[in-house]
Amino acid sequence: MKAHLRVARREDCLRLMELIQELAIYERAPDEVTVTLQHFQEAGFGPRPVWKAFVAEVDDFIVGFALYYVRYSTWKGSRLYLEDLVVTEIMRGKGIGKLLFNRLVQEASELGFNGMSWQVLDWNEPAIKFYKKYEAGLEAGWLNASLSTEQILNHQP
Repeated sequence: MKAHLRVARREDCLRLMELIQELAIYERAPDEVTVTLQHFQEAGFGPRPVWKAFVAEVDDFIVGFALYYVRYSTWKGSRLYLEDLVVTEIMRGKGIGKLLFNRLVQEASELGFNGMSWQVLDWNEPAIKFYKKYEAGLEAGWLNASLSTEQILNHQP
């Protein structure tokens, strides 16, 4: 079994959405995925794409992906922000996550980014162990904050 990496295409979006749902279940938040397939496709492949992804295929079937976008930090400059690194459960432990992560590191270097950043749940020990192999810094003391579409609409000036 050998995984092949390539850039994601519009026609991959349905499979990527399946893997996103699998990730949401793993992260104990299955009802939090509210993006539609159409919105996901347009956000990646419409006139103003905001994300890019690499997919890992085994026997022409997508078994994992890494999706990123550009984040700008006023302290650090342009950075690659890893939104999701997902490998389907039955394919974990076979080096596919490493292939995808290494491709992101290469992408960050090729595009001249000033680093990479991402989030990992504090209870996700396999992921934390994986990132520590790269000597990744894990920051304590930051809380995630967000507003939903409803909250934005409810607080218009």
